[in-house]
Amino acid sequence: MIVLTLSQNIYCILSGVIVGFSLGLIGGGGSILAVPLLLYWVGVSDPHLVIGTTALAVGLNAFVDLIPHARAGNVRWPPAMRFTFAGVIGAFAGAELGKAINGKYLLILFALLMLWIALSMYRTRKQPPVADGSCKRHACVYIYGGGAGMLSGFFGIGGGFLIVPALMRSARLPILNAVASSLLAVGALGTATAISYSLDGLVDWRIAAEYLLGGIFGGWLGAYSADLLGQRKAVLNDIFIVVIIFVAIYMLWKEITYL
Repeated sequence: MIVLTLSQNIYCILSGVIVGFSLGLIGGGGSILAVPLLLYWVGVSDPHLVIGTTALAVGLNAFVDLIPHARAGNVRWPPAMRFTFAGVIGAFAGAELGKAINGKYLLILFALLMLWIALSMYRTRKQPPVADGSCKRHACVYIYGGGAGMLSGFFGIGGGFLIVPALMRSARLPILNAVASSLLAVGALGTATAISYSLDGLVDWRIAAEYLLGGIFGGWLGAYSADLLGQRKAVLNDIFIVVIIFVAIYMLWKEITYL
């Protein structure tokens, strides 16, 4: 376990608030900020420890957020469980591959993924995904689930930005049901990734708890803000895209400079 100063512990909680707020406000994407926040703001230097720890925090936070959606009947359990089953297998495989790669190179790939996410969010922000009729529905769910799980495990992210459109395409779910159902997968994939990393001592449980504490509060604040902002959430979504781009560029500059 890493010994942190009081200010670093406070930064951990505040980082969780930021991640939870983003997830609650726009329904995804916030988990990709968890890694750079812990690396560059809190100051934890081991990339693999950061990935394992944030994966646990994001996974547990998703399970907490799943509860109200389940109570409201928004979760479509059969496709969610099929997607999650395939995703967990992919997450374990992706995590093993990610641990085998040098931390510096892994962060560079992570930054490139962030840029791709930003571009995808910009291109589809006003065009919801359409159903994919190219294969049988159950087969599509398993295929999409395995692919999302692999990326989630490799980079140690929740993968909500991938899972929501994947469920909409493969299981043909409306967006509300896709968002709610995705939380089961996000929680399971994050937990699977964390288990893999924890077996090698690459999870700091105290930091994960602080992230989770901040994330619960931030998620509530984000959801409350979403109700107040209404249609103006689209503007905040665009701002979030810009933030992702700047953070990704900073990560690339930081990691490439010190190769």
